[in-house]
Amino acid sequence: MAATSKLRLATDAGVAPAQAALAARVTGVRKVFDGKAVLDGVDLSIGQGEFIALLGKSGSGKTTLLRMLAGLDDVDSGSVLVAERRTVVFQEPRLVPSKRVLDNVLLGLDRRSQRQAALAALDEVGLASHADAWPATLSGGEAQRVALARALLRAPQLLMLDEPFAALDALTRIKMQALVAQLCRRHQPAVLLVTHDVDEAIQLADRVLVLSGGRTVLDERIGLDHPRQRGADQFDRLRVRLLRTLGVTETP
Repeated sequence: MAATSKLRLATDAGVAPAQAALAARVTGVRKVFDGKAVLDGVDLSIGQGEFIALLGKSGSGKTTLLRMLAGLDDVDSGSVLVAERRTVVFQEPRLVPSKRVLDNVLLGLDRRSQRQAALAALDEVGLASHADAWPATLSGGEAQRVALARALLRAPQLLMLDEPFAALDALTRIKMQALVAQLCRRHQPAVLLVTHDVDEAIQLADRVLVLSGGRTVLDERIGLDHPRQRGADQFDRLRVRLLRTLGVTETP
């Protein structure tokens, strides 16, 4: 059984130029569940600082691929090379109910040496005043912002977002998208966003990939300047093309 390996980055001596610019590289990955190949020869590269959105129908293998990059699942064949510092923000914030917000951000880190950095991370997501709050008192959007602060505190080379806005109401979702875009521009991690939302993918990503039948059926760079406006001609043409790739045809 193949395993996830760590990818040496540009700061490491002796790294080939083609590999040095990558935060992750997936080559010929195959994963079978109950006799069905969920991933069947998938290739993927994520450059340092690049924001990739991964689209696909339910069961297309999006989260499976993310979990492999996170080191949570093994591959059946192929190889996964990934940066050592990697973090995941899931759909559920996964906060520890018995720990206050600050301690959730510091989870697994030294509280004394990292306290100021953790407070700064909370300030970045607009929750400095909630450091001593309990998770149960937070709204869904606030809890997800805590999870984001916890991830960014670890200075990830690869930040993975597994449908992090799916459980939020529409207005909170838009605010969170804007916050993620701002923080990613500031910190410059490589990002892999798993989403079902085509508009969200176009709004945030540098590249959009579509998984279908266990393979990548589309890999397209988004040549639109920021800020991107829903309803603009180029935005809408790309939206229609992505929806058709996903097997969706909108009716007037």
